[in-house]
Amino acid sequence: MSIRRRIMGATVLVVVLSILTSVAVGYYATQSRLDVFVDEIGDDEARQLARNLSGEYTATGGWDTADGVLSEAGYGYGGAAEGEGSGEGDEGHVEALHRDPVRVVIVGTDGRVVHDNASALSPGAPAPDLDGHRETVFDLTANRPVGHVYVDVNQEFLSSESHGFLNALLVITLIGGVLTSGVAILVAAWVSRRITAPVTALTEATQAIAEGDTTRLPVTSSDELGQMSAAFNRMSSALELQRELRRRLVNDVSHELNTPLSVIQLEAAGLRDGLQTPEGASDHIIQEVDRLRGLVSDLDALAETDSGELRLTLEATAVAGLLEAEVQRWQPQAQARQLELSLEAAGGVPEMELDRMRISQALGNVVSNAIQCSDAGGSIVVGVGLEEEGMLAISVVDDGIGVDASDLPHVFERFYRTDQSRTRRVGGSGLGLAITRAIVEAHGGTIAVASDGVGQGVTVTIRLPVAD
Repeated sequence: MSIRRRIMGATVLVVVLSILTSVAVGYYATQSRLDVFVDEIGDDEARQLARNLSGEYTATGGWDTADGVLSEAGYGYGGAAEGEGSGEGDEGHVEALHRDPVRVVIVGTDGRVVHDNASALSPGAPAPDLDGHRETVFDLTANRPVGHVYVDVNQEFLSSESHGFLNALLVITLIGGVLTSGVAILVAAWVSRRITAPVTALTEATQAIAEGDTTRLPVTSSDELGQMSAAFNRMSSALELQRELRRRLVNDVSHELNTPLSVIQLEAAGLRDGLQTPEGASDHIIQEVDRLRGLVSDLDALAETDSGELRLTLEATAVAGLLEAEVQRWQPQAQARQLELSLEAAGGVPEMELDRMRISQALGNVVSNAIQCSDAGGSIVVGVGLEEEGMLAISVVDDGIGVDASDLPHVFERFYRTDQSRTRRVGGSGLGLAITRAIVEAHGGTIAVASDGVGQGVTVTIRLPVAD
């Protein structure tokens, strides 16, 4: 079953159960209160009728005018004929027009019927056991009971009226429930469509990505569904970038492997054919093998950072001495490209707990990039000093080919190479800065690259925390 149908079914089920529960609770609660209300009304009617009969009995000294009291109260149904026979036409007319057939029976103290407005019991007949609301009628002069009045014997009228009211209430409530259920179905359909539409679009977009296509989802809201679409779009962009980087990697690695292998093949062929001296051929072959080993080493270092196996061996290290040794190590390569490589160390640079080999590897990557990206006659300055935030800043500044502003956010991504560095004049596979960042971050530091644009040089700054 689809999510949309599940949402609609669950919503409708909740609404229907809520309506049924409300109807049941409302019906039985209303019935309970209505029964109490009906009893109170019956008691009030019986007491009022007993007072009227007591007053009439006291005034006339008997029951002769009892039917008149009932007629005035609207209960003289059986007395219409009597009224006509006794000349009380108006009272009979009132009785005939009365719409509430409430049965009233008057019984004397001797247990015999005095009057029954429904004419079911004859006057003077022994009174059976009667239900309803009973009140005593008194002779107010002698202050003695003379009989009883029973209102709504068997409670037929009041019970039927209460049941009629409850049935009408039930019908109205059920009609309202049906209308509410219809509205709930429409709302559930709209909500389920709104919820499942982004999910369906996400499924289709995911399938498209699996097939190698790139797509984006529309972000139409800021809720969780909108955030899901935005997150998918970011993932899609990242996958697209990784595909491009992977394509570049294949091209770069293929190129980096093909060049030294071609040189080795040519040197070996020249040595075989006597066109190259053993010393010259061996020098070129060793140089190209070193290039291959460097590429493999970079790939190995990158694999360490990905698998979390990058381990540091910390030891007290004189940073100034480390930088001086690094400058001396790269001085021959700088001189070969007619570059000036120098060190500017501020005073008071402390010793730090560092992995000397890893930091040397990171600095080597940065200095090597600076040498490769600088033209003859240029300069490279390695600087070090303390910052106010308690950080040690190591900078490598060159005046080489620079980096375009659009490339700056990507320079630390693996295999990423700018258009300028991808020329044959600049080697490398685009792994050096990614490895350097991993080493620096493992020491708790940060690394940043800044450039004013193409041809304006590059400044790489490594910041390491100084222990208190």
